[in-house]
Amino acid sequence: MSRRMRARRLWIIACAAVLAVGLTACGHKEAHPTLADANNNGGYIDAGPVTYQLEISRPLNPYSAEDSQYVKGLPSGTTAPSADEFWYGVFLWAKNQTHHDQTTIDNFEIVDTQGFAYYPIKVDPNVNAFAWTSQTIAPNQIQPGPSTVASDGPTQGGLLLFKLNNDAFSNRPLTLYLLGADNQRLGSISLNL
Repeated sequence: MSRRMRARRLWIIACAAVLAVGLTACGHKEAHPTLADANNNGGYIDAGPVTYQLEISRPLNPYSAEDSQYVKGLPSGTTAPSADEFWYGVFLWAKNQTHHDQTTIDNFEIVDTQGFAYYPIKVDPNVNAFAWTSQTIAPNQIQPGPSTVASDGPTQGGLLLFKLNNDAFSNRPLTLYLLGADNQRLGSISLNL
């Protein structure tokens, strides 16, 4: 084999090796940063040992056929939004990418640019099949689980229901914080409004 042919083969092998290394790095991310941020719908963040994704967030119209399902199971005494308020839905998805069972977060807050905080209304999951509830999920399992109403529904996520003040439109962007048991901010997601 000529020297030129060997050099060409080595060059091809080197290119293939560089390509292989590049492809294996695709999708690689830091295992579990202490504070993660996603800037839009679809961004993945690690908050604690679980990866979360915002499927969608939007104001809800309780008079539409779809949205009326999201405002079911309200706690007794919960009033409808006043003229200065509106329902806002945040739909999350989670995956346990560790090798051990993990429990998903059940502590959230939305904060606007003026520092005003909103907290989710705990809807009854026995009445509202879309309600997000903290669950223990096995390795490589997701929440909401496959073939559930929430997973197969239009949003493909578990619902966090908020009652926001109309001032939130002026105080954008809103940030959803995923909080640990001690209210430590483990991750944040910028919400569209």
